[in-house]
This record gives sequence, C-alpha cells and structure tokens, in this order.
Amino acid sequence: MSNELKSFLEGLDGLAQDCESRKGQACSLKELEELRIEFLGRKGKLASLMGRLGKLDNADKPAGGKKANEVKQAITALIDSWEGDLNAAESGKALSLFDPTMPGRKPWAGSLHPVTLVMEEICSALVGLGFDHVSGPEVENDWHNFEALNIPPEHPARDMQDTLYVSDNIVLRTHTSGMQIRSMLKQEPPLAVIAPGKVYRRDSDLTHTPMFHQIEGLLVDRNVSMGDLRGTLTAFVRKIFGAGTDVRFRPSFFPFTEPSAEVDISCVMCGGKGEAGGSTCRVCKGTGWVEILGCGMVDPNVFKAVGYDPEQYTGFAFGLGIERVAMLKYGIGDLRMFFENDVRFLEQFA
Repeated sequence: MSNELKSFLEGLDGLAQDCESRKGQACSLKELEELRIEFLGRKGKLASLMGRLGKLDNADKPAGGKKANEVKQAITALIDSWEGDLNAAESGKALSLFDPTMPGRKPWAGSLHPVTLVMEEICSALVGLGFDHVSGPEVENDWHNFEALNIPPEHPARDMQDTLYVSDNIVLRTHTSGMQIRSMLKQEPPLAVIAPGKVYRRDSDLTHTPMFHQIEGLLVDRNVSMGDLRGTLTAFVRKIFGAGTDVRFRPSFFPFTEPSAEVDISCVMCGGKGEAGGSTCRVCKGTGWVEILGCGMVDPNVFKAVGYDPEQYTGFAFGLGIERVAMLKYGIGDLRMFFENDVRFLEQFA
C-alpha cells in the first residue's frame, strides 16, 4: 500500500469518526441540515477529501473509491438516524400539548348571503301565489327601461344623478320593470310574472348603494281590480313578516301605474306601537308603520306600448327592494353591511 493511499484512507476514517463525534450537537432539523451540508455538501469535508482521489496511482484508485463510498454511506446513515430521532422528539412534544379530553372543533359552515336568503323566500312566496319567475339583461335599452313604462324623455327619473348611462340609448337598468315589458311582448294575457335581480342607481349612503336588488311583479288578465292587488299583496306581506302583520295602502304616484299606492306594514321592531324600550322606535320614528313596497294598476299607456288592448285587459304591478326587506327582517341598520363581506356578520346567517 502506497503512502498516498494510506494517508487518504486515514483521512476518510477520521472524517467518519469526526461526524460520529458530533452526535447530539444538532438540536433541530435546521441545525442537522447544516451538519449534513458541512460533511456531504458540494463544498463539504468529504468533497474536499475526494479531491485527493485523482492524485492516487491508478492501482490505488479502486480501493480509495470503495472506501470513500463506504464512508459516505456511513455518514448519510448517521445523519438520517439523527433526523428520525429529532422528528420523533418533535412529534412527542406536539402530542404532549394535546389534550384528548378537549371537545373537537366544529368545522366552519358557510351559508347563503342574507340578501339571497330573503330573495329566495320572497320568490317562493310569490311563486306560491301563482307567479312565474323571469329574468333578463342588466344592461337595458332606453325603450324597455323608460319609454315603454310611460317615462318620457323629460321625466325626472331620466336625471343623470339617478341613472347610470352606458350610452345615450343604453343604461344599467334602474329597475327590473323592463322584464315586465319583455314578458308582455312575448306572451298574450293572462300572465303573472316576477322579475328579481340587480338594479343600478347613482346613489350611495347608509340606506342606498349604487347596486342593489329588487323584485317586481306583474299580473294581467280581464277584470283585474285594485281589490285583487290589495288581497295579493296583503297575503304576500303576511307570508314574509307573519300572519299578525297589519297592512295599509297609501296613495302615491308612479309613471307606469294609475292609481298608485305605497304599502306600509306595522313596524317589525316595535310591533306598531311607535316605541321600543321606553323610547321612540328608531325604525318607524314613532309612527308605528314602515314602508315596504310600491304598487298600482298598470297604466293604459304601458299596455298600448306592448300591444295590449286596455279596453279588454287590466292588471297590477308592484316592486320592492330586497335589501330593504332583509334589513327589516334581521334588524340591520346599515345597508353597507350586506356588501362589506365581514365574516363576523355573514356567519350569523349560517
């Protein structure tokens, strides 16, 4: 055995002994990885020693290479063994913190958005009264959104402060009443439809947002009267707010209905008393009533726009805001809470 080979083999043995003597110095997986790099890395101690292998005589290289592989495998086995010990210690530490007597965590359960919940409840109630569900475009033309509904170009509802215009003739729909026009153009009477969906206005405060949800309804047939309107909406309101809810109709004005009315219900917070907790009710402001929707008998001009004969047919229409109903049902004071996506608020409806 040449002196060069002997020195090389002694260096390999010393390297293995050096690694074994370091047992216990690595107290974490990070420190152990640093130790692995120190001995087995590209610039580690074994790599440095292997640089001498090429200088050995050709006859000595097989023995030197064999020994180098054995040392490498031994060091790798040592470090792997220590890694297993560290992993076991970490697991034991984690288990020591686990209390099997503690109750398990319940998985977080999502739910439909409160606006969606109320919309589905309203649609279900109206479908139960015989109405069909229809839907249509949110980007609407001027004729369907305004003119066919007896809203001429000079009407205040055309004001730019209210309507979001895409172009001179195209708007983001300000109500879903356009679907009433589309439904009448497609179908001869009798018909009864509801059109829920998003609508858009240029408004934003505690009680208004630029985008909100409405449901509008229409019923057309022969001999439809204001009494039919009152009976239908009274049954609907009591289905949503309870059988004991008082309902009143007040005269109002809408360009597409004549006569028109606002519908009030007895305040859901104070039960119609006008006060709650010894002070004036903040919801009804002491009146005992809150407005819930608008309605009326369809104006003959609307029937003429869609080709219905107003001498043969009559009908009624109504519309209400979904967020308005949701605020009353759930006692929510700020409309913006529906759109802030605060999980603390939404999880109450799970």
